[in-house]
Amino acid sequence: MCGTCGCSSGALITVLAPDRPVPAWLGGGHPGRAHDHGPHEHGAHDHGPHEHEQGPGGQDAGHAQIPDASGAGRTVQLQQKVLAKNDDLAQANRQWLRDRGILAINLMSSPGSGKTTLLERTTRELAGRMSISVIEGDQETALDAKRIQAAGSPVVQINTGVGCHLDADMVAQGLRGLDPPSGSIVVIENVGNLVCPALFDLGEEAKVVLASVTEGADKPLKYPHMFRQADLVLLNKTDLLPYVDFDVRQYMSDLRRAAPDAMLLQLSVTTGDGMQGWYDWLRRRVPPPHD
Repeated sequence: MCGTCGCSSGALITVLAPDRPVPAWLGGGHPGRAHDHGPHEHGAHDHGPHEHEQGPGGQDAGHAQIPDASGAGRTVQLQQKVLAKNDDLAQANRQWLRDRGILAINLMSSPGSGKTTLLERTTRELAGRMSISVIEGDQETALDAKRIQAAGSPVVQINTGVGCHLDADMVAQGLRGLDPPSGSIVVIENVGNLVCPALFDLGEEAKVVLASVTEGADKPLKYPHMFRQADLVLLNKTDLLPYVDFDVRQYMSDLRRAAPDAMLLQLSVTTGDGMQGWYDWLRRRVPPPHD
């Protein structure tokens, strides 16, 4: 277990895909090479404490304050980047996806912003035009995965237990379960959390942050690392703007400070306003199918 944020090696992975049998290996153990459709072979999920860009009190990344017997702090230089293993697996995922012409998107947000509802509507409205499958990350239950399956997308549920994010190893296993076709989209719905998911490369081609007006306009300044990672920021629930205290202009200004290169789209998944901009963004990025 990771001491920094509590992520655990006990992830449970379940395939929910219409007309596709659940691979036997998902019931226990990893597939043999003859059955391996995924980016790489995996051993046990194993990583050390998370490496943050800046530690408590502004200390540099790669250092940790560890109290000695006298109670005083001493700085210990970390000799190896603790996320190196995850980064290597993420790069293997990325290459596997590119080789097959598959667009992978890491969708991140706080709980309740509307990620699953966004994917439900996207799946239904793009049916027959785009092939979309989903890797669904939650600490417990398959509630969201069942909603996405009912909307028509193949989905793999990853339950992280006490873990607060997905990592590249979990995603690789999810890709093996989905076996997505060339020219399709895989959306990785990360665990609802505005901190740790931003630290872990999953092998995605783009990061999308979904925010909602009901959360308040201060999120880009309070969680700058999350927004700094974003290629696209979706501001959801704009139909509720007349009823909440949310300054859109201030939000846009703060977002430009935190993430000057991120694109912003405003939408309401409930009413459908602005959804076409999201669909156009996806369409521009889907690679052509490989022969």
